[in-house]
Amino acid sequence: MAIAPVPTTGATTPPAGRTARPAGAARRDWRMAAEIVLFTAPALVLFAVFVVWPILRAVQFSLYRWKGFGPLVDFVGLQNYVSVLANGVFTGAVAHNLIIVVASILVQLPLGLALALLLNRKMRGQGLLRTIIFVPYVLSEVIAGVVWFQLLQPGRGVVEALLGTVGLEGPYQGFLGTPSLALPTLVVVLTWKYVGLAVLLFLAGLQGVPDELAEAAQIDGASWWQTQWRVTIPLLGPTIRMWAFLSMIGSLQLFDMVWILTGGGPANATTTMATFLVNEGTKRQNYGIAAAASVVLFVIALVMAVTYQRFVLRRDTAEADVPRGVR
Repeated sequence: MAIAPVPTTGATTPPAGRTARPAGAARRDWRMAAEIVLFTAPALVLFAVFVVWPILRAVQFSLYRWKGFGPLVDFVGLQNYVSVLANGVFTGAVAHNLIIVVASILVQLPLGLALALLLNRKMRGQGLLRTIIFVPYVLSEVIAGVVWFQLLQPGRGVVEALLGTVGLEGPYQGFLGTPSLALPTLVVVLTWKYVGLAVLLFLAGLQGVPDELAEAAQIDGASWWQTQWRVTIPLLGPTIRMWAFLSMIGSLQLFDMVWILTGGGPANATTTMATFLVNEGTKRQNYGIAAAASVVLFVIALVMAVTYQRFVLRRDTAEADVPRGVR
């Protein structure tokens, strides 16, 4: 029995069950990898230099007793962290930050939402009203802080003058000089400063709410308020949750307005974690304590951000991953 010769063409037959890759596939993969590295490398370098490296250096400084001069030789381990966590001023500062977080959300959320719903309707002077509300957010914290510091001056400030016109009298030491009023006054100023951001984000979110849903609700007999409560606000949920996240992180890192208005006083009534570490570092030259406080601030902010992402923002990302036909 003769066996026919197998023709040879020089080509390699791929094994069974495998698909031969095109000749240029490997080259395209390398080109794509090179493009990814090329475009992400500058951002990664900046992130490493201005974020990762300062964090590592702060952790290093927090393990030493250092006055800002000379090499790091006085190693104290975790003693700086013990001192920070046992410091009543710092624990009070943590409480102040948490109060500002809660107060900012409870005050700015309904106020910003009401203004956004109002400005989303057609009315005369709509553009001017939007500008007036958003201008405070555009101002720098330094300018806004100086303006409010002058307005709240005891005895000669505009606020007390306005109170005098209606027969009221301000506190003897002023709103910023009275320990029981300093923190609420700070919350009021922060609301004036940052409610414009909430209004801007909510207005942007309202543009994505279909008009057909509101029209259908009105046809079914729902009033304007019922339509907003049952239709518009639930659809605005992702925007509200993202704004709350930004407000929470900003409140934890609050420094500028507090430093200009009160410097953390009176009697540490408005001290925040940021003002505490700046005071320890620049005024008392306890850079090890200040570094430890900064690391604690970073950990608190990181834990709260991850927790918020895990239990609140996860809902939005999970809904975005579900195909439209499956919802």
